Amino acid sequence: MSITLSSLAKTQLDQTYRALGIILSKGEAHASECGVEESVYLNWRLAADMYPLTRQIQLVSDFSYRGLARLAGVEPMSMSDDEATFEALRARIDKAREAVWALDPAAMDADPQGSITFPAGPGRELTTPRQTYVQNYVLANTMFHAATAYDILRNIGVPLGKADMMGMPAR
Repeated sequence: MSITLSSLAKTQLDQTYRALGIILSKGEAHASECGVEESVYLNWRLAADMYPLTRQIQLVSDFSYRGLARLAGVEPMSMSDDEATFEALRARIDKAREAVWALDPAAMDADPQGSITFPAGPGRELTTPRQTYVQNYVLANTMFHAATAYDILRNIGVPLGKADMMGMPAR
């Protein structure tokens, strides 16, 4: 049995989106319980040269949706980067999930042996096989930024565990 790129990507991303919903809800609750303004948590970063929590979530949605839209051969919709609450970040993740699931799986899975050229930083493009693009660029970047969001909230003291990052519902 072979697994299609669209199936692989959508399954992994759905788990990641679910996990971020859980993580962000716990972050919001923790801020409220501690009497801390949401903006403190949303602007928290692990190191001075790293993006804050809000940007990490924006990058999750950007890498996942824009990456798969590119794979499907469609122009990705633009999302404004103006989220200022946990609720707005969860809404952004929901919007990314809806957009990913709306992409045509046949278009994503077309030409499995082909390559894709994509922007990889300012003034730089890369060309890789489509499977490598999904696994080593789209999913790897998405998971990096999702894990960093988890790490930021965990660093603040939000009671998170592995089950949260795995998107498992509370028992």
